[in-house]
Amino acid sequence: MKPSNPGVLVGLVLVFGLLTWGLLLQFYSEVPTLPWTAIPTTLLLAVGEAYTGWLTRARILRRPNTKPVEPLAVARLAALAKATAYAGAAFGGIFAGFVVHVLELLDLDKPRQDALVGGGSFVACVILICAALFLEHCCRVPGEPSGEA
Repeated sequence: MKPSNPGVLVGLVLVFGLLTWGLLLQFYSEVPTLPWTAIPTTLLLAVGEAYTGWLTRARILRRPNTKPVEPLAVARLAALAKATAYAGAAFGGIFAGFVVHVLELLDLDKPRQDALVGGGSFVACVILICAALFLEHCCRVPGEPSGEA
């Protein structure tokens, strides 16, 4: 499995952002307000992935007081990290599309709330992507060339 390409992740954010913005031009009045619970949920997932990466790296390096890790478990964690990075990019693009759409409507209550929640959710998605990339990095075998995983 090759490491995630940051350029592809940025491309996903842009594509999903443009699609969301385009759809909201037509259907924004029919869409419910964004839920604020996306922010803490995404941040909690990011903390979990970063902590898992930290623990996995210690086990791969066989630091004192750690158990060896199963190779299949590391492969599963790497797949989880890759999937999370792509999902975080897609959802980050969706939230960015919301923010871009409501920027000109900030004098109204619903768009202002959507801008705040969408902006916070976008930042949380970026943090989740970073945590996923960290977990993916932690799953690499020591001494292996950086281009392969």
